[in-house]
Amino acid sequence: MGFIHFILHNLLEIMIWAIIIGAIMSWLTAFNVINLRNPVVGRVQQVLEAVTGPVLAPLQRIIPPIAGLDITPIFALLILQGVQRYLLPYLFGAL
Repeated sequence: MGFIHFILHNLLEIMIWAIIIGAIMSWLTAFNVINLRNPVVGRVQQVLEAVTGPVLAPLQRIIPPIAGLDITPIFALLILQGVQRYLLPYLFGAL
């Protein structure tokens, strides 16, 4: 059971970092710091959207943008960290 907990914990950690990096890349793209026409940057953005899309899309249907800002990554991070810190230890008896 410890190995399954380890895998799930690290998958959640990877998802958290993917959401953070995706949000930063969207800001850098919006301010023309990076260009999505660059093949490497474009590919990284595609991979991040593919990874984070299943988590963010349901939240984006529920939570509308506020003043043009998509705040769903904040809620996704809160939910994922809550699952990682409280639900996983409870399920695996690590508390």
